[in-house]
Amino acid sequence: MKTQLTIQSTPNPNALKFVLNTPVKTAGNWTYKSAGECAANPLAGAVFALDPQIKEVYFFDNYITVTQDGSVNWDALEERIRKTILDRINDHNPDFATPEPQKKAAPAGNDSPEMAQINAILDQTVRPALQMDGGDIELIDYKDNVLRVFYQGACGSCPSAAMGTLKAIENILKDQFNPDVVVELADAF
Repeated sequence: MKTQLTIQSTPNPNALKFVLNTPVKTAGNWTYKSAGECAANPLAGAVFALDPQIKEVYFFDNYITVTQDGSVNWDALEERIRKTILDRINDHNPDFATPEPQKKAAPAGNDSPEMAQINAILDQTVRPALQMDGGDIELIDYKDNVLRVFYQGACGSCPSAAMGTLKAIENILKDQFNPDVVVELADAF
């Protein structure tokens, strides 16, 4: 089967979604923030090597979302990314190892019934749309009615994600989970 790739815009003007007819990540998702993190994924490293303004490469299911800092003309860059992906996809392992997260231990309550309920609500309401737009959301912790979340992929630097989408998530959770919930963005975890 010949590999096919289509390029889709996202709501984030600094991110493009490269959709393939083959998996790029078979389980879960992964975000790379620098070329130095790509030892287990040469394809991601090759995309970073194309331009220093590339700030993030996100792998999920059958697509790769590439985010740049906004200073590069997409017309010049997208064809180079497309060619790099197509040249390297046959050697790409969609079961690539992901490094151990360099983060602090998960806060208490991270595996609570509340977090499971919130995840279930987001799986039904929000995640499909975020994933269609080349991103996702990760729950960091829930404590004292405050849910901290981290955006992934195109959502990470999207202007509408920081306010509009975050408020929509909060409203859904107020309606379906807890009327007192507050949703905040976590810078890093």
